[in-house]
Amino acid sequence: MNRPRVLAALATAAPAAVAAAHIIPAASWLPAVRSVLRPALDGRGRADHIALTFDDGPDARSTPHFLRELDRLGVRATFFLEGAAVRRHPALVRRMAAEGHELAVHCWEHQPPWLPRPVADRADLERAVAAVRETAGMTPYWYRPPYGVLTATRWWGARRAGLRPVLWTAWGRDWRADADPDSVLAKVSERLTGGATVLLHDSDRNSAPSSWRATLATLPHLITLCRYAGWTVGPLADHGLAPPLRERPGRGSP
Repeated sequence: MNRPRVLAALATAAPAAVAAAHIIPAASWLPAVRSVLRPALDGRGRADHIALTFDDGPDARSTPHFLRELDRLGVRATFFLEGAAVRRHPALVRRMAAEGHELAVHCWEHQPPWLPRPVADRADLERAVAAVRETAGMTPYWYRPPYGVLTATRWWGARRAGLRPVLWTAWGRDWRADADPDSVLAKVSERLTGGATVLLHDSDRNSAPSSWRATLATLPHLITLCRYAGWTVGPLADHGLAPPLRERPGRGSP
C-alpha cells in the first residue's frame, strides 16, 4: 500500500465527511421529510389550534403595525427574534412581551448556514437567549434557524442554549417582491390544516423591501379563515407540542 497516497486520500475525504455530517440534518427543511420523520419539527400541534409565528423582528418600522393589528384581531403570536435587533429595540421587545406575545430565538444575525461553525453558532444563540431574557424578563424556549436550515452545528448550539427547534407547517412566501395578500393567503392555505404552524415575517430586514405590508394585509383574512374552520389562533406556547424539558417561557419566567 502506498502510504503517501492513503494519507492524501484521507486528508481529502475528512473535510468532505465533516461537511456532509454538518449539512445532512438540513434535509429537515423539506416539508415531506420532516412531516414524516419529525412532525414536531414540522410544527404539528393541537388539531383545533393554529400557531401563528413571525420571523426576523423586531423592526421598529414594521413590527408596531403587526402588534396593533394582532391586538385588534384579539390574537397573540410567537415572534422569532434576531438578538442584535433585540438589543437595538429594547422598548419594542418589552412591549411585545407586555402585550402577551411569546418571544423566541431566530438568530443573533442572519448568517449563511453552509459552513460548520460550532463555536460561533453556540455563542450566537446564547447571546440571543441572553438578549431576550435580559430585555423582556422571560427565557425563550423555541428556536427557528435562518432560512429554516437546521444544520448539525445549529442543532448542537440550540441544545446547548436550552432551545427547542421548530420549523413550520405552512408558509406564505411573503418575503418575495411579488407577494401580495392574495398570494400569501393562497400559499399558506396549501398546507393549512388543524394543528399547523404558520410562518410569516414582520420585517423586511432579510426580504424584499416593504414585503411586510402584504403580510400585514393578509392577517385579517387568515384569522377569519382559521376561525371559520373552527381553529383557534395563538402562540406556540398554546399549541400542545411535547412538553419542554424546562419551564415553558412566559411572562415573569426567570
